[in-house]
Amino acid sequence: MPLVPLRDDVAVFPKLIVPLSVGRRTSIAAISTAMEGDKQVLLVAQKDPQVDDTAENDLYSTGVIAEINGMRQTPAGIQMLVAGVQRARIVGFVQFKPYIAVEIEPIQDHVTPGLELEAHMRSVKSLYERYVEAGAAIAPEVAATVAKTDDPVYLADLVAAAPDHTLEQKQHMLETPNVVERLKLLAVFLGKQIEILELKSKIQNEVQSTIGKLQREQILREQLKAIRKELGEDEEGADLNQLREKIEKSGMPEAVRERALKEVDRMQSIPAASPEVGIIRTYVDWLVALPWGPPEAETWDIKTAAQVLDEDHYGVEKIKERILEYMAVRQRSQTLRSPILCFVGPPGVGKTSLGKSIARALGRKFVRLSLGGIHDEAEIRGHRRTYIGALPGRILQQMKNAGTRNPVFMLDEIDKVGADWRGDPSSALLEVLDPEQNSTFSDHYLEVPYDLSQVLFITTANVVDTIIPPLRDRMEIIRLPGYTEEEKLHIAQKYLLPRQLREHGLTPDNLDLPAETLRALIREYTHEAGVRSLEREIANICRKIPRRIVEGQTEKVVVAPADLGSYLGPTRFEFGIAEEVDQVGAATGVAVNEYGGDVMTVEAIVMEGKGDFVLTGQIGKVMEESARAALSYARAQASEIGVRPGFFDHHFLHIHVPAGAIPKDGPSAGITMATAIVSALTERPVRRDVAMTGEITLRGKVLPIGGLKEKMLAAHRAGIKTFILPEQNRKDLPEVPDEVKQAMELVMVRHVDQVLERALLQASPKAATQAIGYRTPPAVPPPAPGTVNRLG
Repeated sequence: MPLVPLRDDVAVFPKLIVPLSVGRRTSIAAISTAMEGDKQVLLVAQKDPQVDDTAENDLYSTGVIAEINGMRQTPAGIQMLVAGVQRARIVGFVQFKPYIAVEIEPIQDHVTPGLELEAHMRSVKSLYERYVEAGAAIAPEVAATVAKTDDPVYLADLVAAAPDHTLEQKQHMLETPNVVERLKLLAVFLGKQIEILELKSKIQNEVQSTIGKLQREQILREQLKAIRKELGEDEEGADLNQLREKIEKSGMPEAVRERALKEVDRMQSIPAASPEVGIIRTYVDWLVALPWGPPEAETWDIKTAAQVLDEDHYGVEKIKERILEYMAVRQRSQTLRSPILCFVGPPGVGKTSLGKSIARALGRKFVRLSLGGIHDEAEIRGHRRTYIGALPGRILQQMKNAGTRNPVFMLDEIDKVGADWRGDPSSALLEVLDPEQNSTFSDHYLEVPYDLSQVLFITTANVVDTIIPPLRDRMEIIRLPGYTEEEKLHIAQKYLLPRQLREHGLTPDNLDLPAETLRALIREYTHEAGVRSLEREIANICRKIPRRIVEGQTEKVVVAPADLGSYLGPTRFEFGIAEEVDQVGAATGVAVNEYGGDVMTVEAIVMEGKGDFVLTGQIGKVMEESARAALSYARAQASEIGVRPGFFDHHFLHIHVPAGAIPKDGPSAGITMATAIVSALTERPVRRDVAMTGEITLRGKVLPIGGLKEKMLAAHRAGIKTFILPEQNRKDLPEVPDEVKQAMELVMVRHVDQVLERALLQASPKAATQAIGYRTPPAVPPPAPGTVNRLG
């Protein structure tokens, strides 16, 4: 007989007419074969409805012989009406393709007439009537048929087809030939279903009287609550008791503890379906999750701390000294407030990694919060609970992650905090970074004071100008101006190269970068204050070594300076003097930006015509005023420098600062512009190995400038031999590394005349006669060795 497997809990019983939909090819082929014969197929339930290509083990052994009463083709397959005829057992499988064919053995129903059978029939009918009255999804005509029938076999099969039966229960009914046993099983099933339906009705009545017109989801939750109550499982009460225990053990201050317990009591009095319950629970969970207890133990061994700091970073002695001083004082006085440190320096000098090293030296946990691009005050203080999805600010979120009251908390990129209509995060940080206030820091979400006084806050910035003055005043600013060539070489040998070898699976036996190679790498492939690009270039070299070793080309590679081109390509920077030759109207200055110091050239030319002077190169307002002051000084001293009277009536100057795409500002290029202007007017070349910095006044005085260390480091990187600086900056020289001071001749000046005398060469005779406005100046004897000029 052809076999059609059934799935999705479908089961057919004898004498019952059932509609079926068939879509599988094997099933359609089986039906087509049956229609050509006696129109009978064997319907057997499938164990796993997900299986499409059924095998012998996927089918139950007992099914129903059914007769096809009608069928029609649909786009999805075949829809047919079948009538159950008789139970049958599969004896063997004949074929599986193109349809399943089996040998079967019909099963006869065992019916023993008598009082026992009559009693079971009446019991099942009575229970079935109660089952329908309790709300079962039974058609009225089916219920009427069950009440009228006197056939025990038909009664048992009709009741067994109830929709609340599972597939396993229906299959059990098919496999039970004894009708009395079937009626017994049905009586147990109906009794259980009646109890469930009556309890369901009771629950619905209780819920309806308490919650009224709530949404369906709320109704379901109330039903669940009522079910648990009937079972004696009050999980909500136990959960609230656990929450109270956590509050008691958290170590909260008394006021905060009372606030948390009050919120728990309020949550208990609100219906469980209310959205307010979730809001309160989230709030209490945040209170419990924050670290309230005593701070974790710290390491006060200064020698060990010094060793840790030296292991992680080379140089930065001022920062190391400040941390060790703090540890020494804390050993003697536990009431000392934690300092608020601000590391200021160009990228790549190790500001962020210093914070991790400090945490390791102190034995504290380290957390970091990047402030770059934050514009919303709520990022710091959180949102009030009236907002949907409100949370505490990032400060308390990081404190929760730290799990202790005294971590090292790094606020990275504090100079890049923005402000807009949503508030000013910098103003919110005023309370966080004030030792007088942060012991009672208030977050908008929690609305209870939280003690941040045990936290060691460290901030980082590239520049301090963009930090608001009140915030800047609260921090102890420590500058990291950048590294010299020797410091970079030492860092590369001790830190960068070993780390890259380890990350690329190499050892010193596989790759050797000698000191002269690293020095060439620093000079010709990097141009930075830090060492980030240097490490990147070392990594580029390390990536090429494993392939050569794997291919068997070599076991150890020694990279000489001449080999760098094959690994990294052509050199990117030229190491040496900023200008290749001594030029007229081109003076070398130095500048400071957020990436460190850098050298720049100021150019000036004289042109015929009338008009104001021209200034180009994205010059800021302060720098423009400095250029005007330099020009005014040159015009006022025209006779002294050899410019004929009336010259400026028919000529004007154009001053340009190259790298026009980069904005520039500040007064420290004053003497550089004055030197370039005087050089252009007199045709006297400027020494290419001289760099200078200093502000100029209309009377020619040279005023002090800032960022001296960064500027001298930049001049040293460019190969400058003579550096001219204001006399009043002499006090800043101790901060400059000795290596830099020894490599350059330092000339300290008070007046621009001293600058011109050291920076300008004498014009050649030919150039002197061709100069536009030049007249031979009075003869001045050359200065004696070791002197500057008469004004010095």
